[in-house]
Amino acid sequence: MDGLPPGYRPNFGVCLINSDNQVFVASRLNVPGAWQMPQGAIEDDEEPKLAAIKKLREETGVVSAEIIAEVPNWLTYDFPPTVKAKVNRLWGGEWHGQAQKWFLMRLTKDNDSEINLANGEADTEFAEWKWASPEEVIEQAVDYKRPQYEEVMKTFEPYLNESGISAKCKSTKW
Repeated sequence: MDGLPPGYRPNFGVCLINSDNQVFVASRLNVPGAWQMPQGAIEDDEEPKLAAIKKLREETGVVSAEIIAEVPNWLTYDFPPTVKAKVNRLWGGEWHGQAQKWFLMRLTKDNDSEINLANGEADTEFAEWKWASPEEVIEQAVDYKRPQYEEVMKTFEPYLNESGISAKCKSTKW
């Protein structure tokens, strides 16, 4: 993978938007209140774009989406010490953090019918999901990912609506 910074786990991120240019975020099961965009590991033999499409389907059920933009370089974030110890034990490596290739994808179906966080294709990672403004995505990200999310939103800004539409939460709890 060209340009991958040493010591960082190769990963991708997906900024999925709907027809209102709102961003899909989901709340992690294992970290209540931590909202994030879909992301995942890139295997040694995988192309980042293909990994992003595959994992988006596995985590969210979404198959009707197209890539419309890409952050041209790897964006990195470092794990806080407690997270670093946990993930390095789980992943069997010694990673400083993650290097991510980010893709902006747009839903091609104009409804939420495909979104299914427990579709059985992979272990369920998220408790609930919502559409949010770019500002809300940044505000609700965990601290150590916030600078990267700011860079992602800045890069994709030409494609995003500044209307400030408030989040529409799709929780089974409420």
